[in-house]
Amino acid sequence: MDLGAALIAIVGVAGTLGGALLTQRGADRAKQRELELSRAIQEAREDRELRRRTYTDLHRDARQFATTLSRHLYVMRDRAVADEDVRTLEEAKDAQRNGWSEAIMIAPGEVLAAAQEVNGALTRVYGQVKRQEQGNPRPGETLQTAAEAQQALWPLIHAMGDAMRHDLGVPGEIRATLRVGETSRVGVQDDMPGAVQPGTSRRFEA
Repeated sequence: MDLGAALIAIVGVAGTLGGALLTQRGADRAKQRELELSRAIQEAREDRELRRRTYTDLHRDARQFATTLSRHLYVMRDRAVADEDVRTLEEAKDAQRNGWSEAIMIAPGEVLAAAQEVNGALTRVYGQVKRQEQGNPRPGETLQTAAEAQQALWPLIHAMGDAMRHDLGVPGEIRATLRVGETSRVGVQDDMPGAVQPGTSRRFEA
């Protein structure tokens, strides 16, 4: 074999090996991109699931705290507050506070702003209820004003829920998805002790 033929053979072998190497590298890069994309999708799913669980817990606990405040007002109106009543209220407060602490760490701005408004309103109503319970209300505070403040919690809780649904990509608003006949059962209209009903003038009385 002359030198020229040998060089051609060497170049051919090198080209074949080089092509195979480039093909392998291309396949490796494609596989790496696929793995990174799969990992990103999985992380996004896990993040969404974490937010969904946190939002569900916080929304539920905020509603439960608001409802418990209402029940506590009924108790204060109708009889002496027992240790069990105090314990139930404190447990509801603690659950909501824990959920709020978790939400602070993961909720985006829109959800966090709505949740902060709910947290602040719940805290203020709780303070007013406890001052009534302890017989040390501030000027102008009565059981009626506490009940009215408690009733005003519901629009804020609904707005928080709507912000959570929007962040999770769930269409529609909470109030719009509830049938009119269900509103009283979820505490929207009738949760306030002594709430004034259409056609009446009844007020909350201690």
